[in-house]
Order: sequence, then C-alpha cells, then structure tokens
Amino acid sequence: MTHMLRVSAVLSLLFCAVPAWGSESASGEVLLPVPSDPGVSFKIWFQVGSQNDPPGKEGLAALTSAMITEGATEKHSYDQILNLLYPMAASYSASTGVEMTVISGRTHRDNLGAYHELLAEAILSPAFRQEDLDRLKNDVLSYLENTLRFASDEELGKAVLYNKVFAGTPYGHLSIGTVESIKSITLDDIRGFYRTNYTRDNAIVGLGGGYDEPLRMKIQEDLRKLPAGRPPAVPAPQPREIHGLRVTIVEKPTAATAISIGAPISILRSNPEWYSLAVANSWLGEHRNQNGRLFQVIRDQRGLNYGDYSYIEHYPNGGSRTKPPQNVCRRQQLFEIWVRPVPNEARHFALRAALREYSRLVDQGLSEEDFELTRKFLRNYVLHYAPTTIERLGYALDDRFYGIAGSHLELFRQAMGTVKREDVNAAVKKYLQHENLQIVFVTSNASALRDALVNDSPSPIKYATPKPDSVLAEDKEISVFPLKVSPDQIEIVPVSELFVK
Repeated sequence: MTHMLRVSAVLSLLFCAVPAWGSESASGEVLLPVPSDPGVSFKIWFQVGSQNDPPGKEGLAALTSAMITEGATEKHSYDQILNLLYPMAASYSASTGVEMTVISGRTHRDNLGAYHELLAEAILSPAFRQEDLDRLKNDVLSYLENTLRFASDEELGKAVLYNKVFAGTPYGHLSIGTVESIKSITLDDIRGFYRTNYTRDNAIVGLGGGYDEPLRMKIQEDLRKLPAGRPPAVPAPQPREIHGLRVTIVEKPTAATAISIGAPISILRSNPEWYSLAVANSWLGEHRNQNGRLFQVIRDQRGLNYGDYSYIEHYPNGGSRTKPPQNVCRRQQLFEIWVRPVPNEARHFALRAALREYSRLVDQGLSEEDFELTRKFLRNYVLHYAPTTIERLGYALDDRFYGIAGSHLELFRQAMGTVKREDVNAAVKKYLQHENLQIVFVTSNASALRDALVNDSPSPIKYATPKPDSVLAEDKEISVFPLKVSPDQIEIVPVSELFVK
C-alpha cells in the first residue's frame, strides 16, 4: 500500500511533448531525464516482495518496507521526519507487491539537497524502533480485521479470489500478511529481512525529472554503502489447476453481493500477443469505463450496480484508481472479472450475465465493428495511462522487469495501429477459457445461494422500472444460462475466519 498522492491526468498534447520514456544506463539504473520538469522523481526498486516472506512470517516484506519509509532513522524520529518534509510539500513511501518493493518520492529541485538527505537516511540507516513496529503492526491488523473484512466487499472478494487462485505458491497470501503472522513479527525479523534483501546488488535506481549528473552519482554512491549480495531466487509460482467452476462464498451480513471471478493466465506483457488480448479485454470490461460489454449489460441496461470490469493483469486497489498501476509486476498473472456489488436477489442472475458475456467472447471472438471501435479507443486511451514523470518512471521500471526493449506504452499505442481482428480472436482462443474458474461471492444467506448454484435453479429478475422488450427477452436466456457447479466445488467461509493465518 502507498500513501503517494496521484496527480490527475493532463492533456494528451502535453503528454506527447514529453521527451523519451526512459533509458537504462548502468545495470542498476533506469533514467528518465526531463530537464523542463521542476521536480525530481525517485523510485528505488529492491527486487524483493511478499514471495520472499518466510513461512509463518507472511507480511514481513511489506512491514519491513513500511518500517523504512514510515519509521524513524538513526538520526531522526518519524515525527521529526514528517515535520522536515512538510515545508517541502514532499514525501516518500513504499509499495510492496509479490516481486517488487519500490520506495518512491518526489520533490522540487529547490529542496533537493534536504530531501535527498532524508531519503538516503531512510534507506541506509533505518532505526527499526519498537514503537514504530507496534504502530505499523496495529495499522495492518486493523486493516485485516476491520477495513478489509467490513469496509469494502469488493476488495474483500478480490483478496479471497487471489488467495484461492494462488494457494500453495509463493504468491498465495496477501502482501500485508495475516493476523497471526503479523502478530508474530519481531524487530529481529525486520532487521534480518533488511540485511538479506536490501543490498546494493538487489537495487535498481529509477530517477526522473529535472535531476542533474551530480545527484545521479550521489545516489549510486549512497547505494554502495549497502552490503553486497542478493537473496536466493524464488521459483516462479505454479498455481494448481482449476477443474470446473470452483466457488467460495464468504458469508457476512450484507444487502448487496460482490462477485469476483478469475483464473491464472500465462501471458505477460513482454509477449506481443498481450496487446491483441488487451483489445478483447477492453471490449469486455475496461476498468472504470462505460464502453465495456459487462458494464453495458449489467450496469447500463439493467442498473444492477456501479460497474463491471475485467483484467488480464493483477489490478490491486482497483476501487481507488482509474488507470492501471505501476510496479506490481509478476511472473504469473491472472484473468479477473470484477462485478461490483449487486442486490442480493440479483446475485445469481448477475453471475450468469457476466459468465454468459465472457463465454460468448471466448467462443465467438469480436466482430469487426467491435474490434475497430475498441482498437481506436485504446490507441488514444493509453495516452492517459502515465501523464506524470513519476508514473512514466514507474512504467520504465516495469519495462526493465519484463525485459521489454523500448517502452510498453509506446509499443501499446503502436500495436493499436497494426493489430488485426484475427490476431485478437486468436489470442482470446489461446489464453482465455470459461470452463475452469474460481468464483468468490461476498454475501449473506450463503446456504440459499449454494443450493441455487448446485441445482442450477433459474434466476429470474424483477425491476423497479420498466425495461425494453429486448432486455426482458435477453433476461429469459440469462436466467437459465447453465453454470454446472458441483456440490463438492462450493465452500462457505464466515468472514470472521478470513486472513487469520
């Protein structure tokens, strides 16, 4: 999790005027010079993440990075650091995913000396004080026990989906850990993890904006003060196969039902076919856009919820962002469909509606008209993915992770000018399937839903306002769309039992 404020999008004309996307110089650098930018952006990437958490200490990677950026240094208390950063209107923070920990920050050039000193202190000489650890552990425990379970059923469902899909692999727990594991983490655990993973050989410096050569050299000098060495490599995850429709029902008192659907997907954005698949995914459910087919069927035509989206890459904190995140790279991705909460009485119908549209995409592909509209939309939409220097720097680091020669965003836009409909439909056939999926409901009266799923009971729907005859006719087909869920493929989990250990 990160507390960095996101700067809103600027006109694509300004975006296009920005110089080159980023270049690698030394093996440990990704540079994005923008001399006209009055700010300097930092992203220090340590090649470590929650996949490196020792068994029983899940959350250690995330808690260690938080202790670095939200705790005292040997020279300053955390309160003193905040007081020093405040007049600079600057901050730094850490984000920890499964494979990446990135310490990010930005400041105006006028404050560069003082800011750099604080940032270097945080990375090189964290104090690791007990009072900071207690505070941060309490924050994580409150999130796990209260916020995640009771404040956002959407994020709750996606978290359960993620854990189910990757169970038994190094990805198979939330990056922030579990209640039991967080309580067990000690200062010695933090110090040991820091010594092993925060090494000069495990760091890549990302620098962007109006920096100069002396700053670049000084940062390299700083990192040479870290010990040498790299942690042992973690094998790529091998998620277990899903057979049929596997359903987890999280039971909690709620008037609306959140639905998450997903399965592992083998393609990464370093594969040119990724861009073809991105067209199909955008047609199905571009995040926070009304042009996706899922949105049109479930939200626009029937008014059942706020939105319905799909993803071919892990998309954390989707409820709080409008564009894809940076620095959450991974060697194993998952396909997801996110159905934002619908009234409980419409949950079975909404699942059928989502799976029906997804199945039709897999089986039939895109029409020429849908392909052309989506391709043209994406060619322009991608211009808004990274309007700021620090976001473009984030993408440059991601390019380094995936081994992309050049810029993913430039390649994305270029691909939208050359991709063919047959490329898109071939990618859909190759990488997507609808027979073997993990489904997660967050809802009340779980036993009634289980029975309806097992019996494949019809799920007719009623509306408070009149609907066109075409919608009502389609409703009859949706309400009996076959799901074929076996009784042994359904589990019911009380919300109080989630993320305990």
